[in-house]
Amino acid sequence: MLYLALSILFSVLLLVNFRIFPKFNISTFQAIAFNYPVCFLTGMLLMPEGQRFQLDLSQNWTLYSLALGVGFIITFILSGLATQKIGMTITSMANNVSLVIPVLFSLLVFGSGGKTFDWINYLGLVLAVVSVAIATFKSGSDTSTKANFWLQGGLALAVFLMYGITNTAINYLNITYIADASKVVPVTLVMVLGAAVSGLILLIFKILNGSEKIEVKNIVAALTLGVPNFLSFYFLILTLGYFGNSGAFVYPIYNMGVILVSAFVAILFFKEKVSILNKLGLFLAVIAILMISWQEVFGT
Repeated sequence: MLYLALSILFSVLLLVNFRIFPKFNISTFQAIAFNYPVCFLTGMLLMPEGQRFQLDLSQNWTLYSLALGVGFIITFILSGLATQKIGMTITSMANNVSLVIPVLFSLLVFGSGGKTFDWINYLGLVLAVVSVAIATFKSGSDTSTKANFWLQGGLALAVFLMYGITNTAINYLNITYIADASKVVPVTLVMVLGAAVSGLILLIFKILNGSEKIEVKNIVAALTLGVPNFLSFYFLILTLGYFGNSGAFVYPIYNMGVILVSAFVAILFFKEKVSILNKLGLFLAVIAILMISWQEVFGT
């Protein structure tokens, strides 16, 4: 369980970074762009003995993984923006409840659900989407409440969809191209490399048009973002291995852990105001995740 706890901790630290960046006038985009080279170097240091990184363009999965890295950049930028605009609690919930998208694709498209879904599972999928919609509502006293609602709802939906799409793409990659579990870290490094290259290219364009200026503090911020970014995934992989690669058991607990710990940190340290509807959405999200995987969680 130590690996699982560490994975949850590092996942929450990502949101904490995004939350405090504005306080120190950190460019979130620069931190994200530089975070992926940091991720890559961290992954190289943790590469299993006997393995080495190779960029083999003759492999079918290589270009797919590089392209998927672009999706990582977009998803991470949205997550950073959402954390700063609508808070850690809702962003974390939209992120983790997005598991309904890869689950549905596994069942209906890939045919790799691994189990027969019953009415409780399907009700959980519906409830997960409802929980995000409910949690989007945020009480406020400003006169632009309607505009605020669309901003919050749009960001929550964008995070929900992008995390769901990238996780579905990873599932497809795993089903179609990865037959050996020992390839997980090398394949992940290729994805990270794709994200690093696309992020740095975009950063160069922004520098050339004058919208970004490199500052040392942004590079330092990339270190505090990049190391937890890779370690969250690394410890999640170790957790899966410890529990016999039972993703149906591990992911629900991981998702619930990230949602609840993020909410606790946001309320305790950042004094985020959580309305009754936010709390209801949070509660429904946890219940939905339990319903989606109740057979595995309760060992039936």
